[in-house]
Amino acid sequence: MYGSVRPGPSARQRARGERGRRRLRFDGWIAGLGFSGGTRVVLGHWPRTPLGPFSDVMVERPDGERLLLAPSRKVADFVAATYVFDTVRIVPVDVEVDTDGDDGGGGGREADAGAGGRLWSVTAGPLALRFTVGRRGGLGLLLRAVPGALATRPAWCALTDGPARLLPGGVRTRGSAGGGRREWYGVRDLHAIAAASAAHEGEDLGTLTPVTPPVRFGFGSVPRKPGLARVVTTVDVRE
Repeated sequence: MYGSVRPGPSARQRARGERGRRRLRFDGWIAGLGFSGGTRVVLGHWPRTPLGPFSDVMVERPDGERLLLAPSRKVADFVAATYVFDTVRIVPVDVEVDTDGDDGGGGGREADAGAGGRLWSVTAGPLALRFTVGRRGGLGLLLRAVPGALATRPAWCALTDGPARLLPGGVRTRGSAGGGRREWYGVRDLHAIAAASAAHEGEDLGTLTPVTPPVRFGFGSVPRKPGLARVVTTVDVRE
């Protein structure tokens, strides 16, 4: 009735969302890299997720083929239902992070390892990737200044979506995903990638370049400049 006061939703109801939806959080790192041979690579390294810890790699080849390399059928099904691929392969995905070098942003927690981890080594089926992480720039310092509890809220991600679109590469922090899903990217830190090498099926992919053209896996892309971002991704799914 008009003018009546109704109690607000419980925390459990808010977590599930409206009409049988719920929100899943994936806490980790995303690296975006381009190579002179035309291949672009997006690595997701997720120490804390509802699916358990995992890493996956999205590859867009020079001919436009979009390839997902996932460590299990469970991960592959979830990621492929959220993004768009031409080919999905289930392969071992191993990520090693050398945390000996510390640039002041490290810490002992695995999800924070990228800030202090200078050298990343990735093996994912036909793909071998190594990259060196540089220091954070001005944008990374700005992102670090936002309290984590605020930076990961969907409402904050929606607010930052407009400014993010101004970055080269068409970056988005919220949008619609596959299967009627919605996503929010809470970016908490950003480092440049200083150097990288990669091979696909034994073929050298060339030297590190900007991520151009933008990758086409979902509603957004990664920054044009190769970088490693600390991210909490919230995915709103139907029950």
